[in-house]
Amino acid sequence: MEEDPSARSGKIIVLPSEVIGRIAAGEVIERPASVAKEMVENSIDAGSSRIDVEVRGGGRLLVRVVDDGEGMTRPDALLAFERHATSKIRTDEDLWDIQSLGFRGEALPSVASVSRMRLVTRARGESAGTELLLEGGKVRKVQETGAPPGTHIEVRELFYNTPARRKFLRSVTTELGHISRQIQQQAIAHPEISFRLV
Repeated sequence: MEEDPSARSGKIIVLPSEVIGRIAAGEVIERPASVAKEMVENSIDAGSSRIDVEVRGGGRLLVRVVDDGEGMTRPDALLAFERHATSKIRTDEDLWDIQSLGFRGEALPSVASVSRMRLVTRARGESAGTELLLEGGKVRKVQETGAPPGTHIEVRELFYNTPARRKFLRSVTTELGHISRQIQQQAIAHPEISFRLV
């Protein structure tokens, strides 16, 4: 019979999944520019020809990334928020020939765990899109919606549930500067894609 780790009185315990998620978020998401970078890289990997990024409050209040890439089906959109869920690799052999910017499947669940997030996506060939609303990594609402092909992600109130992380953010101007540099670097590396930062 297996012992329940939470019933032990020793020093070592297995952390609850929500704590694990926030720790993982701290490893992936340092500041709003990290959010912009991860979301834009997903858009590039999705084969987008246009990527629009909108930021408010230096990214603390909002980071919105809209692309015209391949989009996702409803099952894929839901699975994308599971840790280590990825479309980029299937076997350990794939690790030797990675052609994408992201592959670990950590970005979306990590960002979602420390924000309020809205995802609207529609795969090419699908008649309708999918809208997901998440709060602190938990899916609060899933519904069918009208949407153009591609993906639209809104990340609001970054670190709303981890105030210790929020207090280390710098001024709006500084955080916006970090985001602007990220977008400029991606635009230089991918001249075939139209980037817009608002």
